[in-house]
Amino acid sequence: MVMLRFMTGNRNKVREAELALSQYGIGIVMETGLRKVEIQSDSLEEIVTYALRLNCVDWLVVEDDGLFIDSLNGFPGPYSEYVYRTIGLRGVLKLMQGVVNRGAYFKSVVGLCLGGGVKLFTGVVRGVLSEEPRGSGGFGYDPIFIPEGYGETFAEMGVELKAKLSHRSMAFKRLASYVTSLTGPGQGA
Repeated sequence: MVMLRFMTGNRNKVREAELALSQYGIGIVMETGLRKVEIQSDSLEEIVTYALRLNCVDWLVVEDDGLFIDSLNGFPGPYSEYVYRTIGLRGVLKLMQGVVNRGAYFKSVVGLCLGGGVKLFTGVVRGVLSEEPRGSGGFGYDPIFIPEGYGETFAEMGVELKAKLSHRSMAFKRLASYVTSLTGPGQGA
């Protein structure tokens, strides 16, 4: 079985990655021995690549993501975690008061270090922002994001459905396809 090491302190992200990778026979564990260094950048790809290059060991994975709001020119994007910590969901919704275009998307970039190189995988899910937080599941912006084609926020969905639809899940499934193309299903590291 391929076993990946995920450099993150967020157990919710690890759980989503596990759900996406398990169907490919790939395991993932939280890497606690390395410190993820995040640069300030408008590019998720640059942030992930930089963090991996500092700690590049085979089968190490880093993920970064953001919420990009159309009417705010992509804000908060790569700064989503900071915005969430400082103004929270209510602050974001206050910025959106009276805004008709509530379109947004989540983007996740997953990077894999292998053979001294970095390979990136991206997942994007479009949707809209709700008027108020809804639901108690999920984490982060899940209570205000309604994915395209659904009437529920990510926080109102069960973890299984969210894991099938999420930007992070898409990126990790692309990573899984790449890893299995190298190692075969359930084989490898």
